[in-house]
Amino acid sequence: MELPAALRQAVDRMLDGTALSDLRRAADILSRRYRAEVRDGRLHLSDALAVKAYLATRLPATYTAIRESLGAVAGARPDFAPVTLLDLGAGPGSALWAAADCWESLDAATLVETGAAIRDAGERLARDAPLGSIRWRAGDVLDEAADLAPADLVTLAYVLDELPPGSLAALTERAWRLTADTLVVVEPGTPAGWRRILTVRERLLAAGAHLAAPCPHGLACPLVEPDWCHFAGRVARSRIHRLAKDADVPWEDEKYIYVAASRQPVAPTVSPLVARVIAPPWTGSGQVRLKLCRADGTAGHELLTKRQGQSYKRARRLDWGDAIWSTAG
Repeated sequence: MELPAALRQAVDRMLDGTALSDLRRAADILSRRYRAEVRDGRLHLSDALAVKAYLATRLPATYTAIRESLGAVAGARPDFAPVTLLDLGAGPGSALWAAADCWESLDAATLVETGAAIRDAGERLARDAPLGSIRWRAGDVLDEAADLAPADLVTLAYVLDELPPGSLAALTERAWRLTADTLVVVEPGTPAGWRRILTVRERLLAAGAHLAAPCPHGLACPLVEPDWCHFAGRVARSRIHRLAKDADVPWEDEKYIYVAASRQPVAPTVSPLVARVIAPPWTGSGQVRLKLCRADGTAGHELLTKRQGQSYKRARRLDWGDAIWSTAG
C-alpha cells in the first residue's frame, strides 16, 4: 500500500533539504524507542528532526495499518458512511488521511494531539487533505476536561503503547462516550499490543458495544499465549524511506492489531461473517491450510483440497486478515 498522492507529495516537501545522515540517526533512535515501547515521560516526537524521521519511515506503515483496519470495518458495515471523525492522539494525521481515503462521505475532522512538533507537521500536511473542515486541538488524550463533541467515527491509533498501562480502561471508556457510531483502536502487532487490544475489547463488550472487526464473535478470545492475534500490511517504501532506513527492499511489512466496535448491530447486507483468516495461508500441491478465528468462538486450522471444489478455489484467493462470509443459500 502507498500513501495517497497528495499526502506523499506534502511529505516530500517537508523533508526537502534535510540531511540524510541526520534523518538516518533520528530514524534509528525513533525505531529503538518504539520497539522497546519506552515510557520515560518524554514524547517520542518531541523535536522537528524526530518528526521528519517519523514522516519518512513510520507514517507509511501506520497509514497502511490504519487504512487496512478501516477497510475491514467498511467491509463489515457497508451501510456505514461517517461524516465526522474524531482522532485521539492524532500524530501527523495518519487516521485522517486513511479515513478520507476509505469513506467519501467524510467531511469534518477534529484531531487531538499533545505534541507541538508533530501537531504542527500534521496541520501542514492536512492543508492538502480532501475534507471540508479540519480542526486541530492541542490536548492530552487523557484529559477528561477537554470539550470534545462525539463523532460518527472515533480513532485511537498507535497511542496506547505510549501511555501508562493504568490509563487504558479510563481512555477506552472516554473514547466510547465520544463515539456516536464506530470506534476503531489500532496497536502494534506485538504480543503486548494484542494484550492491550484484548483489554479494550473486554471493556467495549461490557459497555454493550457490537464488534465490527476483526473478531467474528463477541466471546472470549480463543488464542492462548504464546500465540497472539495480529495482521500485516505490505508498505511500499519511497526512495527517501529506503535511504533513511538504509534498506534495499522496496517494501516492508507492518504488523498490527486492531478492534472496531459499533453502537449498531453489525448486519452485513450480503451474508454473515463466519470466520477470519488470522495467519498467512499455507499453500501446497492441491492444498490450502488456513488458520481461522470462527464465529462460534473457536480458532484452529482447516485444510482444504482440490476435492472440495469451489471451497478450495475460494480458499486459494484468501489472504491474512481476510473475512470469510457465509455462502449458504
